[in-house]
Amino acid sequence: MGSYSLDNRAARSEVEGYSSRSIREIFSQREINRAMNPHGVKLREARDSEEHPESVAIILGLDVTGSMGSIPHHLVREGLPKIMGRIIQSGTKDPQLMFLALGDHEYDRSPLQVGQFESSDDLLDKWLTNVYLEGGGGGNTGESYLLAWYFAAFHTSIDCFEKRKKKGFLFTIGDEPTLPDIPANDLRLIMGDGQYASYHAATLLDKARESYHVYHLHIKQTYAGSMQETMDGWQQLLGDHLIILEKHEDVSTVLPKIITDVSLRDSEVTDTTSVSKTEIIL
Repeated sequence: MGSYSLDNRAARSEVEGYSSRSIREIFSQREINRAMNPHGVKLREARDSEEHPESVAIILGLDVTGSMGSIPHHLVREGLPKIMGRIIQSGTKDPQLMFLALGDHEYDRSPLQVGQFESSDDLLDKWLTNVYLEGGGGGNTGESYLLAWYFAAFHTSIDCFEKRKKKGFLFTIGDEPTLPDIPANDLRLIMGDGQYASYHAATLLDKARESYHVYHLHIKQTYAGSMQETMDGWQQLLGDHLIILEKHEDVSTVLPKIITDVSLRDSEVTDTTSVSKTEIIL
């Protein structure tokens, strides 16, 4: 509900002191916010409405382990209005964005946090600042980026794909490899009662790709992010959907450009298909 207003957002930013307050002052959750706990969540929905007739689902999965807390801080200070403004100005009129927060399911208490798909500046700020920066992550082989693919594949329902066959967008952002798999029992602990299977990361990636354009934005500026082995692993998994960024501030430029370019390409394909059908009828 509601729309994204850059003017309203700028005014609220000044009142809230987003540009001057510290990361701990803005992100004051010291445990998972109950509204973002995935335990018992069945679906998050991105629906069309009279106000937003052509919704486009966008998921932003943020790594909230120790080295990556700077990204939510950047988003709330200046990155989020840049992203939303550029997406809307490029022609995607009805973006609905949902935040996920990602940790490490082998070590952290809250390896997955889930917001809601929202369009308005005030609700997006609310979900973003409700994120709990657990700062965990263990000394293992990666973080739980695969949980974003799991949640998108099995716990979202999006009109852009179900009504118009246009995929949504799923971005994960971080500086480590994804953990290679997740056991069924770990999913049960995170999601609550139900029937679960164990999954490899590649399987979950393929499931998410059925209804989302899936990208990973790899931040190179940390020690972990600079490791060539990590980037090679992502390259093998995602190919040209791996985007390597020198610094996290580049997220607010690159992310809307990807959405713009892919949306334009999808529109051209739709137009071509429409012309072909017309020619056949004639």
